[in-house]
Amino acid sequence: MDALGSLLNGPRAHSPMMLRMVMASPWSVRIEDTAPLTVVAVTRGESTLSYDDGVSYRVRPGDVALVRGTHPYVIADEPEHEWVARIDTGGQCFDPTGTHSVAEDMCFGVRSWGNCADDTAAQAIMLIGTYASGEVSRRLLDALDRFTLVSLRDHPLIALMEDEIVRDSPAQDAVLNRLLDLLLITGLRQAMERGDVRAAKWYRAHSDPVVGHALRLLHNGIDQPWTVASLATAAGVSRAAMARRFTDLVGVPPMTYLTDWRLSAAADLLADPEQTLTSIARQVGYGSPFAFSAAFKRQHGVSPAVFRARATTGNAHGPADGVSRAD
Repeated sequence: MDALGSLLNGPRAHSPMMLRMVMASPWSVRIEDTAPLTVVAVTRGESTLSYDDGVSYRVRPGDVALVRGTHPYVIADEPEHEWVARIDTGGQCFDPTGTHSVAEDMCFGVRSWGNCADDTAAQAIMLIGTYASGEVSRRLLDALDRFTLVSLRDHPLIALMEDEIVRDSPAQDAVLNRLLDLLLITGLRQAMERGDVRAAKWYRAHSDPVVGHALRLLHNGIDQPWTVASLATAAGVSRAAMARRFTDLVGVPPMTYLTDWRLSAAADLLADPEQTLTSIARQVGYGSPFAFSAAFKRQHGVSPAVFRARATTGNAHGPADGVSRAD
């Protein structure tokens, strides 16, 4: 598996919130759900997504937005319009006062929600999929800023999802889950090609015959006792050449990259309660749970046990771990 494949191996939608949002002007929705990742595909109309710090983005038909749940935001036809709904941290839908649920009032048809039940009268239509905790890998989230926008105008995936999201057929949830994963991966690949995500450096490095080979070795053999010398031998270059070329193209030395990759993979494995620390340590290349725990705490600021406890409550990003570096 190549480096990109390893990064994307995490997304597995099992029970995402998926809906088609249909809006007539004026409209504005406040989002405070802190979902790990939301994918928004715009099929009609222009809208503005605004954060509380004043930063805003315009989204247009054919755009796909990848939104991390790190900060509340408002999406609206025009930023100054009053909210018609607020989605709280529990994913519940209320009126702007927070005292009256409007979830049922704004639902109509199959997976459709908004203030306009008539598509012909709607100024904005968006297809929205929100991943739950544990459905996207930590290393994928760490590669993204809080907002990433790509254009997939006329891409068949969007048309297919628009058709499927309103169907009520056997196994429809499974179909939509896979379409959501494909839409995320397609958008992420385009963002990497443009250099818009943190992983872009090693994504481009993958095409280098030496460094790309080294990256594949590291990702396919995360548990192996790699050294710069053994990587260089496998790639047919000198140790100095490997160290210099890898650092130049990827941005960090080979062993630093390997440590980051191992501990990111370990963070994902900790979400599985069936995995013991001994098992995780072995899978990511550490000789003992003690060595693994020490390295993990240096990297993430908390012990594996504390990290696992936070992950079960949806708060794996503790203060020491700092979501701010991805904002």
